[in-house]
Amino acid sequence: MELLIKGATVIDPRNRLHRVMDVAVDHGVITGVHPQIDAALAERVIDATGMVAAPGFVDMHVHLRDPGQTHKEDILSGCEAAAAGGVTSVICMPNTNPPVDSEEIISYIYDKAAGAKAKVYPAATITRGMRGTELGDFSQLMAAGAIAVTDDGRPVENARLMQECMELCAALRLPVISHCEDLGIIDGGIINKGVVSADLGVKGMDRSSEDSVTAREIALAEATGSAIHIAHVSTKGSVRTIRDAKRRGVRVTCETAPHYFLLTDRELRSRDANLRMNPPLRERADVAEIIAGLVDGTIDAIVTDHAPHTEEEKADFLTAPNGVVGMETSFAASYTALVDTGILSLDHLVRLMSLNPAKIMKLGDNSLREGNPADIVIFDPKERWTVDREKLHGKSKNTPFHGRTFTGKVKMTILGGNVVFTDHNWGR
Repeated sequence: MELLIKGATVIDPRNRLHRVMDVAVDHGVITGVHPQIDAALAERVIDATGMVAAPGFVDMHVHLRDPGQTHKEDILSGCEAAAAGGVTSVICMPNTNPPVDSEEIISYIYDKAAGAKAKVYPAATITRGMRGTELGDFSQLMAAGAIAVTDDGRPVENARLMQECMELCAALRLPVISHCEDLGIIDGGIINKGVVSADLGVKGMDRSSEDSVTAREIALAEATGSAIHIAHVSTKGSVRTIRDAKRRGVRVTCETAPHYFLLTDRELRSRDANLRMNPPLRERADVAEIIAGLVDGTIDAIVTDHAPHTEEEKADFLTAPNGVVGMETSFAASYTALVDTGILSLDHLVRLMSLNPAKIMKLGDNSLREGNPADIVIFDPKERWTVDREKLHGKSKNTPFHGRTFTGKVKMTILGGNVVFTDHNWGR
């Protein structure tokens, strides 16, 4: 065998596995997961004693800025960041320049990603050019390799178009992702509408913007029997609406990001534009409900909404574009906030970051089953480290977590049997 991971605590929710095991890899696939595998048979041995091996993380909400804004990020640099965070698969959002609304752009993404350090799956736009007036040809986009559709970065404002999209995509079994935002309610707001926005004298983004469109999408899904995935949930109202819909059997799934359960809008008193994103940081009651939604299964996945911007763009608090980077810190931030505190089990966190997003995006059996691609993350659950924006691997450094100390560190990422990231001296 080419590679043997020795003595790791293997966590694989799909196969209900949580025990110390050895993992054998040969020709890019997993060839064995057993309590003892002879190290003499391996060309390379990874002594992972005291560490955890799990299926590689799947980040189903990433902006790679490619094509069109590659000064911020590109497919290759974004995948460098992914590998450093234990992410082996990313779904890239289509609000590029030009938008991902054609076979040509989809082919461009796959061609450029061929040598990347993560698997890249493009989502295509719901409407042509993201103009909100005409649906794309979903059959054609799917045939070209699109694995989902969304106008993320903007809502589909026309409810009739959104309903038609959901009905067409249900027939194709093509996931639909909704960016839930009422632009009329937002009306130029830049942070959460509340005490902090009033104190800072800036226009706020009322949570009713997210809540109202979340409710609309659920109503459309219920009326048509279609599935809908709600992106970057940030409000207590959205969590409660989704929870109720799931209880009624509506086919709705959703995601959130670490900044929505670790930070509040109080952080924005610093006027640091690296804490501005859309949807914005909310209040303590929202954070509490996001965490409750993660605990009870209302929220299905943890993503990053990785959105790179340059230092120059983020220099002015009032005019900076929204968005933060997050792939390199997502696991550690989530582990620190949820597992180290006893809120979630580590198995549950791996499910949220690996199994569930792969299932929602129909990426197949993302597990450590024999015969599967060897996409594996190895992490140290006890290592404490401090985020240094200058050491991040992507082009842009706009992290909201600079200077914060987390527990849990990715030590190796394996993609298709190849080591694409390492932060440890592994010996032979």
